[in-house]
Amino acid sequence: MNNNTFQFLSPIDGDMLHARDGVTMADGLEIDVQLSAPSSHVLTINGISATYDKGIFSGKIRLNQVKNTITVYNYTTAESRQITVYRLPHFAGHYRLSIDDNIWFLRDIYQQQDNYLSLFDNPYLGFLKQVHDTYGTTIHLNLFYETDGFNLSQFPDRFKPEWQANADWLRLSFHARSEFPDRPYQQAGYEQVKHDCDRVKEQILRFAGEAVMGPVTTLHWGEATVEGSRALRDAGYIAQLGYFNVDDELPPVSYYLTVEQRRNMKKRFVWHDNQEGITFVRASIVIDKTELSGIVPFLDSYADKPSGLPPFVDLLVHEQYFYPFYEAYQPDFRERVLTAVKWAADKGYTPAFLGDCLFTDEA
Repeated sequence: MNNNTFQFLSPIDGDMLHARDGVTMADGLEIDVQLSAPSSHVLTINGISATYDKGIFSGKIRLNQVKNTITVYNYTTAESRQITVYRLPHFAGHYRLSIDDNIWFLRDIYQQQDNYLSLFDNPYLGFLKQVHDTYGTTIHLNLFYETDGFNLSQFPDRFKPEWQANADWLRLSFHARSEFPDRPYQQAGYEQVKHDCDRVKEQILRFAGEAVMGPVTTLHWGEATVEGSRALRDAGYIAQLGYFNVDDELPPVSYYLTVEQRRNMKKRFVWHDNQEGITFVRASIVIDKTELSGIVPFLDSYADKPSGLPPFVDLLVHEQYFYPFYEAYQPDFRERVLTAVKWAADKGYTPAFLGDCLFTDEA
């Protein structure tokens, strides 16, 4: 038997399908399965005859579970293959603001704890609350454990009730031990990532509480070994966010994924590694890498691509550009963030935590 008599073109194994990938029906999502095979062959997709047109076999099936099996049988060669794909009914049409490298605002609150009556007396966190109050935006902060002269164990727990009161729009998760060295987990094993992750999670739990701990994270520089990503998975993070750059000169920021997997992420924005049980999600923009005048054109440009606008818009930025004392301070930080958030709102995207838009188990 020739194991290459046909190939899955769309979807492929691990793809996570959403409302923009098909037609939402009362009993599930109807999608079109496409395959490549010799025109003389006879194929079925989940028992239904596939039709051939212009070099592609296709057939419509309905995904009515979170986890779905697609079985293709080639009657000509007696070859049978299966892939597993997922239906995400709550994924498309939402957005969040995702911020990396967070630590300085926590240091400031620690230093000013006798003067601040509220977390939001801190200018950075106060600005983020303004974003939320204006647009309803959900905001996810990925934390370092330490920076010069401060680590999370020093952060007071007296603000815990306020963290809890704002858990409906503000979440915290692990990012890295510290800003430097760059790419700290590119070659790291399971135990190193687990150790650093556990330290951050322990402190979030202590000073903010369980309700504030988001089930999604972005690892610093988005580079990891398979073992490192497994450590994040085992820590309870159901998804790992990155850029998944490929076929360009930009840093990959793609964990351990191969070039072909990155190409799929580039157009799909979301994919589940069935072998490892890890979901990956692609950021839609890095706000601090995009000039203020270019933010709307950059986001608009997705509409001109075959995959169209992102199903879930993840607006990513980094904390340090907020501060005048930072060497690469961006005076228009606030305007950039507000411009990106306003774009998402104007396009009809509604705020949601990424974790709430994915599945929490594989049943």
